[in-house]
Amino acid sequence: MSELYCAGCGVKIQTTDPDKLGYAPSSALQHEPIVCQRCFRLTHYNEIQDVSLNGDDFLNMLSRIAQEDALVVYLVDLFDIAGSWVSGLQRFVGHNPILLVGNKHDLFPKSTNPNKLTNWMRRSAHEQGLKPVDVLLMSAGKNHGLDEIASNIDYYRKGRDVYVVGVTNVGKSTFINHLISNLGSGDSAITTSRFPGTTLDFIEIPLDDGRSLYDTPGVVNDHQVAHFVDARDYKIVMPLKEVKPKVYQLNEKQTLFLGGIARIDYIGPGRRSLIVYCAGSLPIHRTKTEQADDLYERQFGRLLAPPGEGTELPSMTRYDFRTDDFDSDVVFSGLGWITIKGKGARVSAYAPKGIGVSLRASIIKG
Repeated sequence: MSELYCAGCGVKIQTTDPDKLGYAPSSALQHEPIVCQRCFRLTHYNEIQDVSLNGDDFLNMLSRIAQEDALVVYLVDLFDIAGSWVSGLQRFVGHNPILLVGNKHDLFPKSTNPNKLTNWMRRSAHEQGLKPVDVLLMSAGKNHGLDEIASNIDYYRKGRDVYVVGVTNVGKSTFINHLISNLGSGDSAITTSRFPGTTLDFIEIPLDDGRSLYDTPGVVNDHQVAHFVDARDYKIVMPLKEVKPKVYQLNEKQTLFLGGIARIDYIGPGRRSLIVYCAGSLPIHRTKTEQADDLYERQFGRLLAPPGEGTELPSMTRYDFRTDDFDSDVVFSGLGWITIKGKGARVSAYAPKGIGVSLRASIIKG
């Protein structure tokens, strides 16, 4: 039998071991397109199965791009740009030009200035050692901005192949499924889902001019919240629609809990506004800082949830910040951020060890 590859995730099909990558029952080979059991269950039952590839495996695959002459479309999650960077990406793609695309623009409040977002993305990219040829915004899930993205890809690729790269869960496969009709190729069966890591090898999609568009594996970034919660809780912490800011007036020595995953202590000085940008389904609880440790100990998994009761998280790591900008954001990678109004605030942020926590100048004013 000639080698077959899953139309959903790109992995080589095998029919002998149900516990290994690429398994499909023999009966599945009679259907078109052929998909592995993992993709079938993901598409039809919303079930995710663990995979044996790690971050190093994915990065080794990406290093093949440096040997090609192509345009690299680098997709990042605007709601989690800190968790979207592929460390050392320039090394993996060589001298190929990079078109930087920010996805999930629809999650930001409508009042957000798009020029401010693109300028912020460009500055963030330069801090990563990247100099993109252009920076664009879109929402793959809402099909917003896809026409502009498609025309820019066609312009910058100059007749070359295209590789779409990014970390897990930035929406690459959804993005490519929309692009296919714009760039001219057949129907797609690329597996898309809300769970990270659904593409397991390069998927080649022919273009009308004889070149190809490649969907690449999502690089696993272990600092994202997605890797610390189960599928049920993941649906609660990840926003699916425009995030509505929640404003809290905090006195000195008051604390906000974001479920049981993150915490911020406002130390002072004075009374101050803290604005939370996260999924509307994620519960927020306020308490006195002096009571916060005891509350977390007693109510983790119950009042302070998700994650649910019985879930084990790494120990909380503390980060101390003092705000220098008039408005600053404390960012929890993959969860959202909290805007601290006014300069000179002192706060302590807590998240499970491994989840990225950082401070930046606020990207939303008001």
